[in-house]
Amino acid sequence: MNSSKLLDKAVEQFASLPGIGRKTALKFVLHLLKKNAADVDAFLQSIADLKRNIRECRICHNIADDDLCEICADRKRDTSVVCVVENIKDILSIEATSQYNGLYHVLGGIISPMDGIGPADLHIQSLVERIEQEEIREVIFALSATIEGDTTGYYIFKKLKHKEELIISTIAKGISIGNDLEYTDELTLGRSIVNRVKFSMNE
Repeated sequence: MNSSKLLDKAVEQFASLPGIGRKTALKFVLHLLKKNAADVDAFLQSIADLKRNIRECRICHNIADDDLCEICADRKRDTSVVCVVENIKDILSIEATSQYNGLYHVLGGIISPMDGIGPADLHIQSLVERIEQEEIREVIFALSATIEGDTTGYYIFKKLKHKEELIISTIAKGISIGNDLEYTDELTLGRSIVNRVKFSMNE
């Protein structure tokens, strides 16, 4: 309890964010109190605009300001290669390596029966349709090195293996078993993409 209910309420909101404890939340709130009203209004407006106006890219399911995300709309990208990731944070991690210049496909999760997540809950069918319709020569699985990540890769592989001309690869095992991509350092992740290997059901 603080001396102000308004302060308490603001702290509770910040503390509801993942990874933010009450001490850090209080630090954020006190910092905002020191800023002028115009800066605080701009901060709040940016969050409101984000919530109201953010969209999903109609091609890859990345976050976007318009119908297409900036990556799909970038004509300098290699449109023949698609990197399959679990979530948007993985795109940010891979982009930070500067080792990949293709496109992405965000699944929106991975197959996890324990959590009640099946193939129909993910953007797998849109990936299959995309590969059928577009001139894509390689699909790269950049999924977490977990049982769930491997299961998801195997499921998609079976959906695509009839396309003999399609290269299906996976990032090299520089990623520790059980690790999520977002916790992998940029150097290791970058090397894993560059040194990717052909996907195999026997991995």
